[in-house]
Amino acid sequence: MPGTNLTREEAQQRAKLLTVDSYEIDLDLSGAQEGGTYRSVTTVRFDVAEDGDGAESFIDLVAPTVHEVTLNGDSLDPAEVFADSRIALPGLLRGRNVLRVEADCAYTNTGEGLHRFVDPVDNQAYLYTQFEVPDARRVFASFEQPDLKATFQFTVKAPEGWTVISNSPTPEPKDNVWAFAPTPRISSYITALIVGPYHSVHSAYEKDGQSVPLGIYCRPSLAEHLDADAIFAVTRQGFEWFQEKFDYAYPFEKYDQLFVPEFNAGAMENAGAVTIRDQYVFRSKVTDAAYEMRAATILHELAHMWFGDLVTMEWWNDLWLNESFATYAEAACQAAAPGSKWPHSWTTFANQMKTWAYRQDQLPSTHPIMADIRDLDDVLVNFDGITYAKGASVLKQLVAYVGEDEFFRGVQAYFKRHAYGNTRLSDLLGALEETSGRDLKTWSKHWLETAGINVLRPEITTDGEGGDGVITSFAIRQEAPALPAGAKGEPTLRPHRIAIGLYDLDEASGKLVRGDRVELDVDGELTAVPQLTGKRRPAVVLLNDDDLSYAKVRLDERSLAFVTEHLGDFESSLPRALCWASAWDMTRDAELPARDYLSLVLSGIGKESDIGVVQSLHRQVKLALDLYADPAARETLLSRWTDATLAHLRSAEPASDHQLAWARAFAATARTPEQLDLLEGLLAGTQTIEGLAVDTELRWAFVQRLAAVGRFDEAEIAGEYERDKTAAGERHAATARAARPTEEAKAEAWASVVESDKLPNAVQEAVIAGFVQTDQRELLAPYTDRYFETLADVWASRSHEMAQQIAVGLYPGIQVSGETLDKTDTWLTATAPNAALRRLVSESRAGVERALRAQAADAGA
Repeated sequence: MPGTNLTREEAQQRAKLLTVDSYEIDLDLSGAQEGGTYRSVTTVRFDVAEDGDGAESFIDLVAPTVHEVTLNGDSLDPAEVFADSRIALPGLLRGRNVLRVEADCAYTNTGEGLHRFVDPVDNQAYLYTQFEVPDARRVFASFEQPDLKATFQFTVKAPEGWTVISNSPTPEPKDNVWAFAPTPRISSYITALIVGPYHSVHSAYEKDGQSVPLGIYCRPSLAEHLDADAIFAVTRQGFEWFQEKFDYAYPFEKYDQLFVPEFNAGAMENAGAVTIRDQYVFRSKVTDAAYEMRAATILHELAHMWFGDLVTMEWWNDLWLNESFATYAEAACQAAAPGSKWPHSWTTFANQMKTWAYRQDQLPSTHPIMADIRDLDDVLVNFDGITYAKGASVLKQLVAYVGEDEFFRGVQAYFKRHAYGNTRLSDLLGALEETSGRDLKTWSKHWLETAGINVLRPEITTDGEGGDGVITSFAIRQEAPALPAGAKGEPTLRPHRIAIGLYDLDEASGKLVRGDRVELDVDGELTAVPQLTGKRRPAVVLLNDDDLSYAKVRLDERSLAFVTEHLGDFESSLPRALCWASAWDMTRDAELPARDYLSLVLSGIGKESDIGVVQSLHRQVKLALDLYADPAARETLLSRWTDATLAHLRSAEPASDHQLAWARAFAATARTPEQLDLLEGLLAGTQTIEGLAVDTELRWAFVQRLAAVGRFDEAEIAGEYERDKTAAGERHAATARAARPTEEAKAEAWASVVESDKLPNAVQEAVIAGFVQTDQRELLAPYTDRYFETLADVWASRSHEMAQQIAVGLYPGIQVSGETLDKTDTWLTATAPNAALRRLVSESRAGVERALRAQAADAGA
């Protein structure tokens, strides 16, 4: 039985047989305030191939009840044709066919299909759809695959006073019925409906006679925090830059951005109606890194309007190209667009995206960028660091390889050639070959069809003692480490386009400044660099300077020693980020003991000006000490770190981003009675730190830490919620309750997530975040067995998003021991889970294995 799955072969067969013309979708959402189910009526017009007379096919639908199925005027019995989320379509006619399906569909609280949320502030319901990958079928009958494009015409009945937004421009309602014009030809997964009493702000993008209406929406309870002008500014920047670079006008009639509650991802590229998680409407002070991340999300989704929506992949094996292109384009736009507030975006890319990619590529589930997607189960777990981050890193290298102008000329030809159609990777590479003159078949084979990371090391000889003097030979050694156990494929040496930076300390400024740069192609095991022969050996030689390629980089011994003392002194943020990333990578690989990583960070973080890098270092140090440090030394190291966070908090410039970041880092680890007293005093207002605004979100960070160490219980948590009776307050309170260090609190949290399925997605995520506390290993130890006893049932009974939260979030990853590995292996063997669940559990197991190696390295330091 297929259940809710769909195989690639089934999709290919259906695409050969059918061409879909149009959908007319009539939804009665007038009862949305009460919830339950709603009436969905779908009329689909489609053509069957010449040789398809009498053939059978199916349409997808996930619904509690199907009332009527009419095919070409003939009534079909739902009891006979509706099963396993499919409606069988027997006896199709050659040429035009018309199908009408009337069903009751269900509102969800999982962020899949038509999500329904009730705001505790106004008690109003708010709806939005989330259809990627296969969930349009939860709202209307659809041929749920990206290459069966069609037009979509929505008619929606909604409660009095509500607003309905979709892909087409919003019409004037008549008797609370909203009749939208048909969309252009698009895929079902980028259709959308957002329904409710949303607050809105409107503007337009106008240039050279073009006028695109712009809308921003959020719940009224967030309206006071909505900084619409800043969001419109980033949006206009994207329109300007993308239309110039793509040489193709924005392809839809309007562009709405809707900040919606309980959203599982960052955002979704619905054509002309982008949904974005409403945590991006900031209720409290955040650092500039949060604004940069929001801008990146806005630009990522806008880029998708061309790459993904206008031109769409044929099947999900090219999902990576959709996401990688949008990820590359967002960073390139921020780096190069005139007037950009974040021209250092490639630093952020190196710091966040590359780190994610390197981590993902060292898991047993690593896969080629161009993954083999056999079915929907495969793609649902493939929204990962390979698909987004490694793919974007490789695209960045491809741009360096073919040239930026040639790259965008190829992209322009690709859009014009395939507008409103479907493509494969070969279509894009063919266009790039035409404009660049480069043969990309070998490049593609090495980079897109193989898994794993290369390591690049410099080999330097000089004419002086101890490595000083003039360089007499310089070469780059490339290694292809063995793939992780369980990964498919073979280690592969690849062609790299890289830069080499030569840095010296400027006596006047005290900064590490680049004095020379060489850019070249690296291929094979050893690549000579004669351009550097005869040059004086600098203080630091940095491979992959400017971060053009995707590779682990190791410093030579002399450069490493110098960087260890002067990492914070690099004049530019990107080489600092590359060195920080290399140090973190060495820590994860058990080459640098966790205690030495802590020392390195403490010696250099005070000079780090990039707030995004600072916040990443905070997270990485905490993770290193919790998981990678020798358990016998862990408390001493954590105390050293906590003392440092408090010292930096007190010395940071008042009201600065750095001060806020250090306050959060301190709150995450405060442990002594005096430190916890300070948190309580800051909450009560009896203690202050100049410039530090203890606002709503920071208060919750303090409350959650005080709950986790047993200082706060239900009375204090409930009291804080009374100050913040919002959806965010509900989530924060749920985290705090689950964090309490008592058997009763843990049992209550576990039962609410595992034994009940009533929690909405965002609240379940919040409970899991509170439940797992690294300071509570002994208290949580009994839940290792309970996890393995219940996981298979959870996976079988919950939706994908909800089950994945539990499978990953409750895995006993903080129990770093051989026993955890053994129990995992026993479960994998005895249960034989499907490929998707096996992958998630195997990835979590790999984290424990890595932590054991790192702890051993730290103990031996």
